[in-house]
Amino acid sequence: MSVRCQVLAVLLLAASPAVGDTLAVFPFELINTSMEPTRPDEEARLQQLDAQLREALRGQGHEIAGLAPVAGELAGIGSLRACNGCELDLAARLGAGRAVLGWVQKVSNLILNVNLQVREVPGGRLLGGGSADIRGNTDQSWQRGLRSLLRRDVLRTEE
Repeated sequence: MSVRCQVLAVLLLAASPAVGDTLAVFPFELINTSMEPTRPDEEARLQQLDAQLREALRGQGHEIAGLAPVAGELAGIGSLRACNGCELDLAARLGAGRAVLGWVQKVSNLILNVNLQVREVPGGRLLGGGSADIRGNTDQSWQRGLRSLLRRDVLRTEE
């Protein structure tokens, strides 16, 4: 396990979250570098990953900020990964201490990866992140990829 993943495991999402520390969990994005257009089933899978991530974090006792107060702005941003830290401003306005970004990169229908990145609010210091390579473009492969990432890098606790 990399140092970054260890930092994520210890600081980001330890089994006992800090009181009053809320997470701003932004919607998953798809980075489609394949030669195929993005399909409706892939868009639906992004929403499934959102729900899966939120459920896992809540299951560990983390408070998740509602995104409704910034929904209009989110709709106007093409990609949170490329907005020069705008996710930090949005997270701060939501009262969150950490901003969580997730994305799936599709290289082809066979090769994809699920990624998470967590930044401290304010300031944007990278607290950690991880990536899980998946094979196959199905509901099951995407869900397994996120489960693996969560189990391996995010929801681990000190032994």
